[in-house]
Amino acid sequence: MKKLLIFAFGLFLSAVSFADEKLTVFAAASLTNALSEISTKYEKETGIKIAHSFAASSVLAKQIENGAPADLFISADLKWMNYLQEKSLVNKSSRKNLLANTLVLIAPKGRSFDVKFEEGFAFVKAFDGRLCTGDIESVPVGIYAKEALTNLGWWKDIKSRIVGTQDVRGALAFVERAECNVGIVYETDAKVSSKVDLVGTFPESTHSPVLYPVAMTVNSKESAKAYLSYLQSDEAMNIFKKYGFNIHPKQ
Repeated sequence: MKKLLIFAFGLFLSAVSFADEKLTVFAAASLTNALSEISTKYEKETGIKIAHSFAASSVLAKQIENGAPADLFISADLKWMNYLQEKSLVNKSSRKNLLANTLVLIAPKGRSFDVKFEEGFAFVKAFDGRLCTGDIESVPVGIYAKEALTNLGWWKDIKSRIVGTQDVRGALAFVERAECNVGIVYETDAKVSSKVDLVGTFPESTHSPVLYPVAMTVNSKESAKAYLSYLQSDEAMNIFKKYGFNIHPKQ
């Protein structure tokens, strides 16, 4: 009887420990909606709580560098994942290219305009006011935006009208409120808002591929492996697709 009670108590402690387990996921702001839905399903299926920190990949990478306790990092570009890998702060063997996205031009609802994504088009004259995107030096969407504008020959004329935001969702919010008449964001961000119009899509040839690498940090909990596997499952991928993400063929 005594052994039975000890065994039962052990099971109880294990159950409590499992229920209290929590993983911390640092992820690019553009993943907010899709990843929140995926994690909610994962919590219901496993009992493991998922805490998110959504922000610009640059901000999150710097936080991890400064000791923030993250189990997984999902970046919106290769640059910031490479940054952490070079500093031996992510588990290289766990790294995978998970998703891809598309760079688009948006305007406040009802204020769309015609654009030809080609050199020689007078983009600077196509609209009035400011253009919002992520900070062009550090935030992935801003880096992609500058690259595309430069390759189209539009950068020199438009750069003085650009407002850089702390992340892609900040740029989306400015356009939703018509504080910026144009924005450069990801297609997935445009799709979650009913307050903007999709003006057009930047040709893939104008910028580097928009990729989302994922990796466990060097200090991640053992249970992070299972969550990383779940992110690559058909169930999770269907949710990512629902929000407009493309699945990287080599994930």
